[in-house]
Amino acid sequence: MDVGAIHQQIREAVVSGSGFGASVTRESLRSAAIREIDRLPRDARKQLGDAGREDLAERICDDFLGAGPLQPLLNDPAVTEIMVTAPDTIYVERNGSKEIAPNRFTDVGHVRAVVERMIADSSRRLDERMPYADFALPDGSRVHVIIPPVALDCPQITIRKFLDTISGVSDLVGWGTLDDRMARFLSACIPGRKNLLFSGATGCGKTTTLAALSAEIGPRERIITIEDTRELNLNQQHVVSLLTRPANIEGAGEITLRDLMRNSLRMRPSRILLGEIRGEEALDFLQALNSGHRGCSAVLHASTPRDALHRLETLTLFAGLDLPVHAIRQQIASGLDIIIQQEQIADGSRKITHISEVRGMKDGEVVVQDLFRYEILNTAEDGAITGEFIAVAPPADLGYFTRRGIQLPESLFADVRKDANT
Repeated sequence: MDVGAIHQQIREAVVSGSGFGASVTRESLRSAAIREIDRLPRDARKQLGDAGREDLAERICDDFLGAGPLQPLLNDPAVTEIMVTAPDTIYVERNGSKEIAPNRFTDVGHVRAVVERMIADSSRRLDERMPYADFALPDGSRVHVIIPPVALDCPQITIRKFLDTISGVSDLVGWGTLDDRMARFLSACIPGRKNLLFSGATGCGKTTTLAALSAEIGPRERIITIEDTRELNLNQQHVVSLLTRPANIEGAGEITLRDLMRNSLRMRPSRILLGEIRGEEALDFLQALNSGHRGCSAVLHASTPRDALHRLETLTLFAGLDLPVHAIRQQIASGLDIIIQQEQIADGSRKITHISEVRGMKDGEVVVQDLFRYEILNTAEDGAITGEFIAVAPPADLGYFTRRGIQLPESLFADVRKDANT
């Protein structure tokens, strides 16, 4: 009998023979697992050994009270992402690189049981009529699941872990995501109530950067976060978290990002943080920026600052109000201040590649100027990348910060590259 079969047998025996219920504790569950393991035939017990006996008992506890074989990966601070493609194939991301973990499920049924366990405390549906779902674990990690028949053979699980090791922008400097000058500038943008757009591909760290910068928001401000899945776990006292809701089984009751965006404007916010702009809520976000709501932030998927503007323009058109393109661009130019472009580069590290300033309109186009940029200098044979953060240009109005009592020295831009493209 292999270890997987033993694991399955003990799981079934614990459920049927120990009075397993919702109020079970880890200690009692572990004791029940040990009892069932000790009832195995001698050959099976010998195969496990003492260390295997203890490990299997812990795995049984994780099956019923945690995330099964994924729980040790969730507990590992070096793991940032977990991807399940088959019962015996679990990929993890460590230090920006993907590798196969030794952890295994016993079979597809085991995967399904763990999925049901993880989603049980959320309000999300997951069935044949709604075969995919996004939800958050109690520690803030974000989970996406897609099940058969949409996913062939096995539920596909993707977990992006909540990084509690990053609590402020200084932590991002320590990780090499940006340099100290960029950090000082972005930190000044928060009390300066600049409207920020965080742009980049999936998994590049946009939301982490938004959360780190949001730590600079003052304790007296009323912050409203709007998300599909809760990722912005802020430490300020006055935070209102709003989450979307999918339609019920009858197709009714859906609450969209646009619904929440509209409601947030009636809730007297000091700041609005929109977890991701994906559709027609782009129009409501721009209207908020242009109606006196300063210091707002949002996340958007785009590959460059210029692409972010084009995508924001396109998503605004989804609202179906037949607005002329010029009017949309005017809303963007007058409401948005800074674009923060982030990227996971080829060696796996995450970098803020551009901090760009929106500088109004010219000839019918929104004008964007890079203030800082990350430039790759060399790629070694082992794939390691050497680069540098450079200052490209100072803000158009550096006195903006001074007038608000924020000291932002011109020395931050003293080494502006004369050959840098605008």
